[in-house]
Amino acid sequence: MENALLFTTILLFAELFEATIQRAPTLFGVLKKLYAYYQKSIFLFFLIQPGFYVILFIVLLTGVLNLTMVFLLAIKIFDIFYKIELIKKVFIEGKISQEIGQMLEWKMPSMFFMMGAILYPPLLFYALT
Repeated sequence: MENALLFTTILLFAELFEATIQRAPTLFGVLKKLYAYYQKSIFLFFLIQPGFYVILFIVLLTGVLNLTMVFLLAIKIFDIFYKIELIKKVFIEGKISQEIGQMLEWKMPSMFFMMGAILYPPLLFYALT
């Protein structure tokens, strides 16, 4: 129980750090920030996804790989690769549909960035207990 609470707190801080780095008024702004890291190095882009590494480390350390933990890992992996695909389409290929272009310009509420910090730690705690 103590380890579950400790690991949950560590993930919470990792998610808050990730939210701080990626915060922008629109999805295009988020992609622009992420593309700056992507341009420098793909490894740097992966390094600014600390929530994924924390979850991966917890799985390796505890050996817990239940359905909830697999779900957490799958969401984080999907999130990372979806961002990479959007970056490729928008900045590298420059081929996006008009609808996607309009969606990228929508204003995002500030609480949107806290969704990871609100969703992932309770799921991790549930997976570990």
